[in-house]
Formats: sequence, C-alpha cells, structure tokens
Amino acid sequence: MFTLKALQKNKTIKYGVPMMLLIVGGSFGLREFTQIRYDFQKIRRKLDPSLEAKVNVERQPVILEEEYEKIKKVNLEEWRNIRGPRPWEDSREYQEQQRSVLDEKP
Repeated sequence: MFTLKALQKNKTIKYGVPMMLLIVGGSFGLREFTQIRYDFQKIRRKLDPSLEAKVNVERQPVILEEEYEKIKKVNLEEWRNIRGPRPWEDSREYQEQQRSVLDEKP
C-alpha cells in the first residue's frame, strides 16, 4: 500500500491536485464575482419614473413628433458653420476672426 511518504513524493499528488483544485475552485469563485457584477448592473439600470416615461415605447411617437415640431421652428437659412480652433490656436482670437470673415461675406 501507499504510505504517507510515498504520497508526498508523488509529483502528481504534490503539484497536480493543488493545481486542479485551484482551477476548479477559481472557476466557482469567478462565477460568484461575475454574478455580483451583473446583479449590481440590474439594480443600477432601473430608471427613475421621469426617465422611464421618456423611454417608454408607447410614448415614443409623441416624443418624435415633439422633436419634429422643435426642428421646424429653427431657421436653417441663417445658420453658419464655424470651425473650432486647433489645439495650437488661440480659441477666442480664431473664432472672432472666423466670425468677422463670415460677416463680411454677403
């Protein structure tokens, strides 16, 4: 039969069994940690009632119609495209220069 000393000298028992226990135990441990993560996301994802009314699918066409009415009121003929400054440019000076150039054009 095997004695305790013989089992301690066996490399499979000495290194393999702890390694397999670590792999299997780590799998169960990771499952628990990831489950906590997803449970927390479910709790955090719940919306407050004011936001939930905006997201509600039944109310969605009404919101789109409201946004369409807002866009209809905007005057797009007088809209100007002004390029933002580059990181190395002074933003106020450049924007004032661009506005003056656009104002000069009829």
